[in-house]
Amino acid sequence: MSAPQHFLWHVDGNVATITLNRPERKNPLTFDSYRELTETFHHLVHIPEIKSVVLTGAGENFCSGGDVHEIIGPLVEMREHKQAARLLAFTRMTGDLVKAIRACPQPIIAAIDGICAGAGAILAMASDIRLGTPRSKVAFLFVKVGLSGADMGACAILPRIIGQGRAAELLYSGRFMSSEEAERWGFYNRVVAPERLLGDAMQFARELADGPSFAHAMTKRCLHREWEMSIDEAIATEAEAQAMCMQTEDFARAYRAFAAKQTPKFEGN
Repeated sequence: MSAPQHFLWHVDGNVATITLNRPERKNPLTFDSYRELTETFHHLVHIPEIKSVVLTGAGENFCSGGDVHEIIGPLVEMREHKQAARLLAFTRMTGDLVKAIRACPQPIIAAIDGICAGAGAILAMASDIRLGTPRSKVAFLFVKVGLSGADMGACAILPRIIGQGRAAELLYSGRFMSSEEAERWGFYNRVVAPERLLGDAMQFARELADGPSFAHAMTKRCLHREWEMSIDEAIATEAEAQAMCMQTEDFARAYRAFAAKQTPKFEGN
């Protein structure tokens, strides 16, 4: 995959790191970075050598959301020129990024420091695992600019993570959620010191990458799809998923290693 133009891309072994890289503006998104991030997550479907992904921001912030001058301003101009079709094209494009993240088979760990707001909070929400720092703050602040909290799947995904009432509070108010709240409410898997954030995220990503990647991809797919299913449908789906995993060599490797009192070395097939 060619090097992206609008963020940093680094591969260390079988772990890729995506770093939003406009630290002087707290790493906001632009039209181009939205598109390139979406393309990148689409490409990851076809790069099995990469087993997990860390998503983070340069400097001491994660992402401040859509760039006020490069996105919000042009959207207001579209509104003034009654270009409803272009506005809808933009909101669909932003939703495509979340769909690409959720369809990406690799587990994604968001390493969140400082400001994580608007579309940045959505990127964190769409990731599989979230690590924060004591100074990090998360806000779904769409209401602060006169928009609804219904943005990029927030009304569907956020309640799954923190519960309906808490999600409603954040989406209606647009207020910042402290790191203590974020961990207590289940948005953060854990909070670590800023100097440990990237290292801990990378360690977690490597542990996942060393695991059975086919099985991890199946877990991610089922976690995403089964919210739409009844319990009976979910059980049937998981029976099929697990039977597929039992056909992999990793399943046999694990048994042979157990029998030999060794640690299995998974290869993703």
